[in-house]
Amino acid sequence: MGSSSKLRTPCSFLNLLLSCLNFILFILSSASLAPTILLRTPPTSLGWAFLMVSCISLFSSFIGFYSQLTHFCFITHISLLLSSSIAQLMGILALFTRENSSLSLLKSPRGIKEAKLLARLECGVLMAMFVMQVGVLILTCTIHSCWVREYEGLEAEREAAARKRSRRIARVQEESMENAAKVAEMKAKEFDEKMKNKYGQWVKTDFEG
Repeated sequence: MGSSSKLRTPCSFLNLLLSCLNFILFILSSASLAPTILLRTPPTSLGWAFLMVSCISLFSSFIGFYSQLTHFCFITHISLLLSSSIAQLMGILALFTRENSSLSLLKSPRGIKEAKLLARLECGVLMAMFVMQVGVLILTCTIHSCWVREYEGLEAEREAAARKRSRRIARVQEESMENAAKVAEMKAKEFDEKMKNKYGQWVKTDFEG
């Protein structure tokens, strides 16, 4: 039990930190929807791509909260984190390295300065989301390994307790068998003594007769 309690302390702190990062990621993902919608409504194909990136990040944060509560959906959560991280990185590269071509594809009816400001804001939010996403990915893998070690520790403790119980039961059975053998031996001795006394008296009366 000592080993599992030692594991629970860092895991509890990491769980709290992961909850905070998931919450920040949720807020950033929600905020990243606004610049794309403000650039053009309805959005172009590139705009829809940015919206999909934000929605995947939102969904991954929801799955992250669910995975923390139930210890399920680990593979799904990791897959969503990886896919949204790759999509965010591609979006950052598109907006950061090819800003003018991205703006032309977004086809914003707003002024060039306002459109550039919104595009840079979207790029900044995507960068923050990417950092949060990488942090969530690392923490999720770390916490999952903590859960696995804790589960293995509990299984080992359960097996050790079962072995102790079986040894105790075997010892009790052995002692009871020894006691039963002693009782049987004592009864046999008592029976022998009774028979000796009985036949001894008959022999004595025959001699006296």
